[in-house]
Amino acid sequence: MGEFITFFLSFQPLTFIFFLLFYITLIEFRRVKKLVGTGPTTYPVIGCLISFYKNRFRLLDWYTKLLAQSPTNTILVQRLGARRTIVTANQHNVEYVLKTNFKNFPKGKPFREILSDFLGKGIFNVDDDLWMIQRKLASHEFSLRSINEFIMHTLEEEVKGKLIPLMDSLSIENKVVDFQELLGRFSFNVVCKFTLGIDDDDDNRCCLDPCFPISPLAKAFDVAAEISARRGAAPLFLVWRVKKWLGVGSERRLRDAVKEVKILVMEMILERKKMMNVKGEELVGGQDLLSRLISSGHEEEVIRDMVISFIMAGRDTTSSALTWFFWLLSRYSDIEHKILKESENKLNNETLDYESLKNMNFLKACLCESMRLYPPIAWDSKHATCDDVLPDGTLVKCGDRVTYFPYGMGRMENLWGKDWFEFRPDRWFVELNNEIILSEVCPYKFPIFQAGPRVCLGKEMAFIQMKYVVASILRRFRIKIVSDKKPIFVPLLTAHMAGGLKVLVSKRMQL
Repeated sequence: MGEFITFFLSFQPLTFIFFLLFYITLIEFRRVKKLVGTGPTTYPVIGCLISFYKNRFRLLDWYTKLLAQSPTNTILVQRLGARRTIVTANQHNVEYVLKTNFKNFPKGKPFREILSDFLGKGIFNVDDDLWMIQRKLASHEFSLRSINEFIMHTLEEEVKGKLIPLMDSLSIENKVVDFQELLGRFSFNVVCKFTLGIDDDDDNRCCLDPCFPISPLAKAFDVAAEISARRGAAPLFLVWRVKKWLGVGSERRLRDAVKEVKILVMEMILERKKMMNVKGEELVGGQDLLSRLISSGHEEEVIRDMVISFIMAGRDTTSSALTWFFWLLSRYSDIEHKILKESENKLNNETLDYESLKNMNFLKACLCESMRLYPPIAWDSKHATCDDVLPDGTLVKCGDRVTYFPYGMGRMENLWGKDWFEFRPDRWFVELNNEIILSEVCPYKFPIFQAGPRVCLGKEMAFIQMKYVVASILRRFRIKIVSDKKPIFVPLLTAHMAGGLKVLVSKRMQL
């Protein structure tokens, strides 16, 4: 017993020092907490880790609230185990990062590390020369000629030949279907056929019918995208790095999913190269992206990574936007009627061609309003290569992560007014010379398709596809949402609706 007391007393000085440091830290906690007015509560060493962990399942709304309270709509997020992050909903900051000083804000190494296993050296995960080369090659896919071919050959076949017949059968069966999954399958077929020149039916890669299992490639994409996205939102980056090193848990599932994606995509590439070698010039001049990439002489791994990037973007963004659009539309029958009336008035000989689709301005306004509230990409980040100062006075240090936040921007009163929470398509129109026209909103106020040098190449094509799908469906069917509960917005690499969108499809009586 005496030996124990002697041992305890020998540590008294250390105990005293420990409690003294603890007391000083508490005082510092309170001091710092008072200094933080609009950002998350921040403490020494751990930063805002506690608040971040508490709000990890509602980061979007948490950030939005903090940004709305900030005089500049910008906050600083510092937490243990993560890079210093500036989150902004200030359109002048967005313009500065995406355009004015574009060279100082590339994707950056930290971003590439998070997505490198999945996206590799694809266009969405690279900077500088490799990005420029891939962008130049991809730009051929989005010319006016390509858009017309896209409508005539891809959308007509996929919508009239597959989507409409399936929805006909669903209306007859009066069967509940997950519309999010259906739209995802449809978008996957479209991107495979147009971008890669692959007929999914011949290759049995994806069937629209929900009775059939989702394709292995699409399933692997879902797993890889979800786990990669959760890396970026993890409270401690060290956790996923350790799990990757050990090859356990979610990182093991990511590794297996990425491996399957790469194997399946590489099979497409080798199959196309074999066809091109056999048929020569007939396919060397092919119009799809895959043929162009092969003809340009890129390494197979670069082609594979770029193909993966385009499948992901083409499959998920439009299906996400359409899912939330149909949910919103179900709550506004008057807006649905206006869309129907416009589509009937703009039809060219009962055909949805480029000109008729382009002139559907009210439908475009509805799609923009839907994406303002529920953007397919909730946030995007760049990393500063040098010290800088944003237009609102925020200091940026070399290596800082600068995140612009479309989800939060769509909810800022100073950008959209006190009625920002309302689904109001008429906010997209202005009066000019006694005529109501669709306004061109500043892309830095509405950065859904990014802006500046990295603005989305497929923006026009995305609108054409969404208009075609919406007009085709609404003219023939009514979409009834089964549940009255407000769905949950989940911000993965692209946004998803938690649990899907369960609907009943019924045939519409003619107007």
